[in-house]
Amino acid sequence: MTTPHSPADDRVRQIREALGEVMDPEIHQPITDLGMVDDISVDAEGVARVQVLVTIEGCPMRDRIERETAEAAATVPGLSRVEVDSRAMSEEQRRELTARLRQGRRQIPFNQAGSLTRIFAVSSGKGGVGKSTVTANLAAAMAAQGLRVGVIDADIHGFSMPGMFGITEQPTKVSDLLMPPQAHGVAVMSIGMFVPEGQAVVWRGPKMHRAIEQFASDVYWGDLDVLLLDLPPGTGDVAISVAQLLPGAKMLVVTTPQQSAAAVAERVGSLATATGQEIAGVVENMAGLTLPDGSVMDVFGRGGGDRVAATLAGAVKHPVPVLGRVPLEPPLREGADAGIPLVVSDPESPAAKSLIEIARVLTHQPRGLGGMKLPLSVAGGR
Repeated sequence: MTTPHSPADDRVRQIREALGEVMDPEIHQPITDLGMVDDISVDAEGVARVQVLVTIEGCPMRDRIERETAEAAATVPGLSRVEVDSRAMSEEQRRELTARLRQGRRQIPFNQAGSLTRIFAVSSGKGGVGKSTVTANLAAAMAAQGLRVGVIDADIHGFSMPGMFGITEQPTKVSDLLMPPQAHGVAVMSIGMFVPEGQAVVWRGPKMHRAIEQFASDVYWGDLDVLLLDLPPGTGDVAISVAQLLPGAKMLVVTTPQQSAAAVAERVGSLATATGQEIAGVVENMAGLTLPDGSVMDVFGRGGGDRVAATLAGAVKHPVPVLGRVPLEPPLREGADAGIPLVVSDPESPAAKSLIEIARVLTHQPRGLGGMKLPLSVAGGR
């Protein structure tokens, strides 16, 4: 004989359905799918009590999860009050969550067949051309377009992404998986999040290679539309490691109008040829300073971007476009120092408009079919 459902049972079911709309702020999946709803009960007075699980005891998102859980549960009619309590997952529950996120595999998700994540390795022939500032602003611009964006700070010795995004907290660790901090809609990972202020990272090639590998495989990035890597200047160990670990990454070369800087940037072409990487294009940064009278001063000369693009095209045997020229503006540097990219603080400024357009062009480039499964079938013979 079947026991009839009570009104309380129906409300518990309705609450669980409502909680399916609550997303974990770091993992971006429903808390019900992640096993984070531990218990739901409704007493005779209509008081609902919800027990949720957070990943760690000091979870920085605990208050937000509790608040959004209470708000979602309160949408169920017939409740007099909602009480939400939380506790940290046990080690076993964290392992189960990690296994669910990894889907039982330890690998770089961006290399899997069917991955739709666009990957751009932002490089330069030399330092001081504003490569990291360009990377941060492109990422923020793409996020503002509604895309899911991640950034790996691959400049192990000269990391700068945490400061440019205003990130001060460390990643949350769930078992052996890291949840990247986010700012301005961008998920960011950097060795700078683990190094005390003022301390240098004294690593050689193999350790830097392992760090990049861990950032790609041991971080829960979710379903990204775009992944940007801020490479160190030059064509050394890290650039080679990125080509090996993320063979689908396209190179984005940043230079200045200065001819000497362009000559150095051209060396990237030899690396792209050796590793078989595509070059997405060239960004000419610091391309002229507008003076108060409206005239433009070419502080660093002109023509460098075109020269780099032409030389790279000759090296890789296909056209390489100049994607845009970013004018020299003090607010661009000021935004980097303040942790607020210019495309966020002043999207109407000339430099921001240029960066926003470059971001749009990159995300609308045709996608190759390498590594993707195609829906092909063999027709029967006659």
